[in-house]
Amino acid sequence: MDRPESHIDSANAPRQRVRLFDTLRGFSVVSMVLFHFYYDLVFFIGIVPTSAFFTLAVDIWRASISWTFLFIAGAMVTFSKNNIKRACLYLAVAAAIYIVTSFIGKDVEISFGIIYCMGACTLIAALLEMAGFRPEGWGWIAAFIVVFLLLLGLSRGSIGLFGWEIVRIPRAVYEGGMLSWLGLPGVDFISADYYPLLPYLFLYLTGWSCALRWQKMGFSHRVWGFSIRPLEFIGRHALPIYVLHQPVLLGISQLISVAVGR
Repeated sequence: MDRPESHIDSANAPRQRVRLFDTLRGFSVVSMVLFHFYYDLVFFIGIVPTSAFFTLAVDIWRASISWTFLFIAGAMVTFSKNNIKRACLYLAVAAAIYIVTSFIGKDVEISFGIIYCMGACTLIAALLEMAGFRPEGWGWIAAFIVVFLLLLGLSRGSIGLFGWEIVRIPRAVYEGGMLSWLGLPGVDFISADYYPLLPYLFLYLTGWSCALRWQKMGFSHRVWGFSIRPLEFIGRHALPIYVLHQPVLLGISQLISVAVGR
């Protein structure tokens, strides 16, 4: 017997817009804008002490934004009509961001940032999908999460879990600087936003695997169609908002700086 139309079937379901993901992405976009405004208050305006930025709470806030973006981007592999096109769009935007920020200055240069990461991960997932690879099942989800957590310290020279270092990577591996895109940044590498392929590919793959699992479970359209309209709208336009929000915030920061005499 076929499932009722109120449920999304597994691999044979038509690819469609998932309003739930747009809403969650929109919430993260709002959080991102607030985070970057807080950053500007600390480093560009100076009305918040620097020590207030380097806290565990701020680290959790940052991760809650970027990890949500990457997880949802991975989940959308299941629903996107053309993942190659999506990957190329991300990578083109990432290249443009790098060019523009590199002209502004080294301190704000964005090299291998989160848009690059989403593009590279989407391209890999698209190629895996074309090859017939579908990471369905709880086993894949668990494996991806474990590998992601193990590699979180890779850019700092270690592989481990919850503060327990399993492998210390020789510094010579990083000195060439040719593998910064992968997660092995060179000694002189600087980026204002750094999300290399490793470990974040595995967070992305977790999103893809979870979406396949949820889709197979036949979640109803009431779940996939959940929406908070303003957040959904923002989520549907996340990429242009990402590109444009920081110049707007910098303009606002300049006005505040002048107003408070900084």
